[in-house]
Amino acid sequence: MRRTVLSFLFLVFCSALTAQKSIPKVISFDQYMAIVRAHHPVAKQADIRLKQGDATVLQSRGNFDPKLFNDLTQKYFDDKSYYSLIDAGVKIPTWFGIEVKGGYEQNQGTYLNPEKNTPTNGLWYAGVTLPVGAGLFIDERRAELRKAQLFQEMTVSERQLLINELLYKSGSAYWEWFQAYNVLTVYTEAVVLANQRYQAVKQNAILGDQPFMDTVEAGIQLQNRQLALRQSQLDYANSTAMLAVYLWVDGTVPLELAENATPEVNENVVGRDVDAYYLAQRDTLLMQHPKLQQYQLKLDQIAIDQRLKREQLKPTLNLKYNALSEAINDSPLEEYNSNNYNWGVEFSMPILLRKERGALRLANYKLQEAELDYTNQIAEILFKINSALNDWEATKDQLDLYTRTVIDYERLLSGERQLFNAGESSLFMVNARELGFIGAQIKQIEILTKNHKARLKTTYAFGLLE
Repeated sequence: MRRTVLSFLFLVFCSALTAQKSIPKVISFDQYMAIVRAHHPVAKQADIRLKQGDATVLQSRGNFDPKLFNDLTQKYFDDKSYYSLIDAGVKIPTWFGIEVKGGYEQNQGTYLNPEKNTPTNGLWYAGVTLPVGAGLFIDERRAELRKAQLFQEMTVSERQLLINELLYKSGSAYWEWFQAYNVLTVYTEAVVLANQRYQAVKQNAILGDQPFMDTVEAGIQLQNRQLALRQSQLDYANSTAMLAVYLWVDGTVPLELAENATPEVNENVVGRDVDAYYLAQRDTLLMQHPKLQQYQLKLDQIAIDQRLKREQLKPTLNLKYNALSEAINDSPLEEYNSNNYNWGVEFSMPILLRKERGALRLANYKLQEAELDYTNQIAEILFKINSALNDWEATKDQLDLYTRTVIDYERLLSGERQLFNAGESSLFMVNARELGFIGAQIKQIEILTKNHKARLKTTYAFGLLE
């Protein structure tokens, strides 16, 4: 259910983030961004990505879990027990590729294969399987675990990218709201002035002090400003609706702004100079960009696949050794003798290795493709960073210049009004000066908005919105 109670929104925010008892009516940019970061569903989703990384590593570590086994095979025919084969124990795979195995074997029966013979009490065994060919340095288990660990690191970068994108879009929505509200304020004041002038001119025309033609001009100015006011009201309503898209409580309850909620006013927001830190650390921050870190981790994953495919070019050569001991008094070591053992060698190798060579080539091509993509991403991100920095610097220079322009327009308007009151100017000139001043105010608001959006865009381009 949608709610329109702004006080509840800020109650949640203040209790969770600032512990303030008062609820401000004016929403600052920092307050708004803190609410979005704490409660938006995408922010919650970004935190889940970290948990997915942890779960993936846990799943891959399961390949190294010890496994219990129990094989029981029996045959009965013609009232005879042909054989009974029991083999139970535990297998323990290790990070180094060695598999440790221990267990108990007991075989018996009328027609038991002689090689399966065991003492009456059964036979304990313990040994290892050592790969000295393929699988010595890396195998599927180790490769999957290492890739899972890299994926876990990738989820950190992915989380940062999600939040970076969320805060950029929500921050842009705030500055659109800020611009729409302050433009609305300018036109509201302009309509009030135009209406007051129209009423005064109309009264003077009735008294014969001014020609009725002046009422037509004053009325046209009022109508034009009312039209502009209606458009600014529409823009403000739309920007408010867009802003509400990013307002939630705990990622589950959407909120809408109350009618009395406003952004900061133009006079209280100053332009921001380009952060010297960004300029000084541009190259360092570029290489720390979460998207590039994600690509680098992807390269590392492909390199692991490449290494695994290269390992598979080797022949399979596994050495097996098991120490044997008869089970006496339930003790596996009581009759242990180092001369009791079995061992073996397992060897296999494809003659042409076409499958393995093809897989290695594909891995090489994937790595080359990923490296080219990585290089391209560096160029694209660097362009976005430089473009954002240029916009930031340009808008600050424009804002400084146009702030003086607004002051000059205000002086012209003030002087023209004095001349008009003294009968030395016309209504046309006063309207012209007012239109110039109104346009200058709106232009200043637009440039100020662009300045803060450029600052936001720069931080976004660096991937540092958090």
